[in-house]
Amino acid sequence: MTKMMPSTDRSLPIALLRARERVMGPIRALLSGADMTEQQWRVLRVVEESGPIDPTQIAEKACLLLPSLTRILQKLEEKQLISRTRDQEDRRRQVVEITEAGAQVIADNIDASLELIDRTRQRMGAERYEALLDLLNELDKIDLSETE
Repeated sequence: MTKMMPSTDRSLPIALLRARERVMGPIRALLSGADMTEQQWRVLRVVEESGPIDPTQIAEKACLLLPSLTRILQKLEEKQLISRTRDQEDRRRQVVEITEAGAQVIADNIDASLELIDRTRQRMGAERYEALLDLLNELDKIDLSETE
């Protein structure tokens, strides 16, 4: 018996990509006015939320590969939105912190960002919105590389 692939309407990878594009379109428009890419915004938000943090942790929290993160950190440092220093205890380790200018970029764009979140939450319904976030966070914890 031949196995049938689910239609693209019932394909989790395609549904996730479609949903991502629906959510990210307005965010990209918002960030273009701030001369910032979505990856730079994610990194800036992670650094702001976490406080002093090393690049490996940023990459994990911002869902980026380290080589990409290296270029993004360089760009954010050029824009003076973050600072990078050597860890005092482990000189091989780098510590990334948000600057006042970086915090200002977040402050300047947070209202519009929150408005987009609120709009999505209202259109989905608060309960379904929270359930979706819970399910996506649960999915993120599943190791799909393991076979049983």
